[in-house]
Amino acid sequence: MTIEVALLDHTQDPVRTLYTAFRVCYSALTPAQIEARIADGRITRDQMQDFIDTRLATGHASPLQQIWFEFGISGVSRAFSHQFVRHHIGISFEQQSQRYVTYKDGTFPFTTPESIRRAGKEEAFERAIEAAGDAYLELVDSGVPAEDARFLLPNATNTNFKVTVNYLELLHIADLRLCTRAQWEFRKVVAMMRAELKRAFPELARYIQPKCGEFRLGYCDEDYEAWEDCPLGAKRPHKRTLFELYERARSANGGSARGLGDLDDDDFEIIELEQVGEPAEQY
Repeated sequence: MTIEVALLDHTQDPVRTLYTAFRVCYSALTPAQIEARIADGRITRDQMQDFIDTRLATGHASPLQQIWFEFGISGVSRAFSHQFVRHHIGISFEQQSQRYVTYKDGTFPFTTPESIRRAGKEEAFERAIEAAGDAYLELVDSGVPAEDARFLLPNATNTNFKVTVNYLELLHIADLRLCTRAQWEFRKVVAMMRAELKRAFPELARYIQPKCGEFRLGYCDEDYEAWEDCPLGAKRPHKRTLFELYERARSANGGSARGLGDLDDDDFEIIELEQVGEPAEQY
């Protein structure tokens, strides 16, 4: 079965909502006054997007929870779904039930990984699927409830989702699941979610990247060997390389007081001071 992802609904105007949420944090104006300035054109679309981009660059993320997107996802495997539902903050799921949906003829849609086809083992895989279907049908026909017969169904069995996710969590999911180390099916689903959002809101979709993307961490924090094997490693640095460059620059600068080291008790005394330098922005 082919994977399908559709953007079903979303915050009415995500850019406007996100701008207002950010602006409330940095303005003496009330939310109603901010909205009035948008409505009468004193704040343009470009100004809103520029302000959003500036705030996102600082790492101020809480307003991202105020915009949401609804997706319909079908044709994914139960192997995928077991991973998907581990994301549980900022996302809600409704999933096709194997308790209430009965495969009455013993056949069910399933996913065959390409690695099985490449290995020439597709026939053996499908024999196992067919055997599971036959046994499932035998149980159902003998009066075993579908909720118990489903114990036979493999991870390859397809399922469907309707999800609502806020923008902050969508970015977090992409951080992890667009990484080339993520499972191939999850990467495909998130890439399709990104493509759907890109058609509707390209200015927001560009931030949906793996964590090494220029709008996210900007570097790889996986183990070094994984980075060496990654096809994106040619254009995204590993954190170890950044640390080495930092130390090299420090040495070239005469060995300034700044340098890598473990945080100790003296560092935590600094952290506990009421103020260090200029006050930070309060979120």
